[in-house]
Amino acid sequence: MHPSVAKAPQAAQFFEGFEERYFETSAGPIFCRIGGEGPPLVLLHGYPQTSAMWHAVAASLAQDYRVICPDLRGYGRSAKPETDASHTPYSKRAMAGDVIAIMDALGHERFLVGAHDRGGRVAHRLAADHPDRVVALSTLDIAPTREMYREGTSAFAHTYWHWYWLTLPHPFPERLIGADPVYFWLHKCGAGSAGLTPFVRQALDEYLTAFSDPAAIHGACEDYRAAATIDIAHDDADSSKLTMPLLALWGRDGAIEAHFDCLALWRERAEDVQGWALPGGHYVAEECPDEVIAAWRPFFAKAAANL
Repeated sequence: MHPSVAKAPQAAQFFEGFEERYFETSAGPIFCRIGGEGPPLVLLHGYPQTSAMWHAVAASLAQDYRVICPDLRGYGRSAKPETDASHTPYSKRAMAGDVIAIMDALGHERFLVGAHDRGGRVAHRLAADHPDRVVALSTLDIAPTREMYREGTSAFAHTYWHWYWLTLPHPFPERLIGADPVYFWLHKCGAGSAGLTPFVRQALDEYLTAFSDPAAIHGACEDYRAAATIDIAHDDADSSKLTMPLLALWGRDGAIEAHFDCLALWRERAEDVQGWALPGGHYVAEECPDEVIAAWRPFFAKAAANL
């Protein structure tokens, strides 16, 4: 066990009662944690994590919802397909297609979505491409991809250096990360205002194990390469805004608060936007889960009435 994992606190509850399943998609098998009964609620994780990031909110939400937590393609226990010159297999459109395949297999025509970081970018494309299926969307600590690249300053680039470095051509970032992936993960994710304190032992062990796979390192780099290229092309082709309710939440001590007007940027892409800052930094679902749950319960309950 890595010393950082040994030092992390043990979570008293870590997806007890949740089923673990794989679903076949165009990418290959996608791993999911599923728990609870009620209106379907999909939770999409961020970089460089897995569905384990939802451990502190999933059990509470599963009291009222069927909570579905996949590992995105390229991450965790999910498939890591071969890429192409356009990074199409790691476009957010392709990743969103995996969610549709899962929900089709589970028999859910319409559903709610909560998403953090990269998962929020998948959720944005999911809602744009399948507006008849996404009833409501809440994002955690992100603004839209295209607009963040457009508005990003030098100060933002110094904070979110990985947004640019990970897009460099293969295999440059992969080889450097692969030389010591655990060091990279701990340095990258521990650099925020809370350090490594948001991460419990079970989740941290899963993150470090998953990210030590060279295919996962490559998949994550492809995720970012797609974001800076094909994802922006898909965004530029959109002429309409999202019409479903969107709740944007972000960390008061994070880069979104420091460098962007989150609500203004989301209002360029969606008609019905509300939101506010939560205490903490980037990893709000793990750093302040009670505040996330308190914001999500009324938002999703109102939207679930339309399911």
